[in-house]
Amino acid sequence: MTPKTLQIDIVSDVMCPWCIIGFQRLQQALTAVSNIDAHITWHPFELNPQMAKEGQHLGEHLAEKYGSTPQQSQQNRANLIAIGKTLDIEFNFTDQSRIYNTFNAHQLLQWAKTFNQQTALKLALFQAYFQQQQNIADIDVLLNVVETVGLDPKQAKAVLTSQQYADSVRAEQALWQSRGISAVPAIVFNQQYLISGAQSTQYLIEAIKQLQA
Repeated sequence: MTPKTLQIDIVSDVMCPWCIIGFQRLQQALTAVSNIDAHITWHPFELNPQMAKEGQHLGEHLAEKYGSTPQQSQQNRANLIAIGKTLDIEFNFTDQSRIYNTFNAHQLLQWAKTFNQQTALKLALFQAYFQQQQNIADIDVLLNVVETVGLDPKQAKAVLTSQQYADSVRAEQALWQSRGISAVPAIVFNQQYLISGAQSTQYLIEAIKQLQA
């Protein structure tokens, strides 16, 4: 039987822990459903487009943006760590964790698409940030991450120096926002069916089966 082709567009930000959780659950669902040929494309979304390069203390940021108390922030981190363990995601939050600007990271993801390395780079960026607690707004950090997935750091540096993908990243963000995407992750199947948030693996399995049918 010929596998059913499934186009999957994922709108996300590297700063978003639920985006990597949602992706891992999607991977589990795709593994569980047979006869699917999935093609994944990542699209940019900046949770904090005005964030400075040096970033902001995570607890302070959550307090300012959502009104979270230190106790609530600590509980949320503990919840993410527990969920991550069930999905082989290592969240190494500390009391000094910071949140960073991701605009350059999104430009490199656009560039990596031309080499069919988007997913590899996205996962490496998630790992650098959540597992290794690195500043992925820092160009040297980004170039090191690029190199880990087999891409040329010299080319990547030229991309960032020229900002040649800046306009296309902004245009893509505007496009998805015009389609009603205001939070991430957002997963769109076959350019028609939207699933918002990091839904459970079983929910995704059922959704894929319905598309398959």
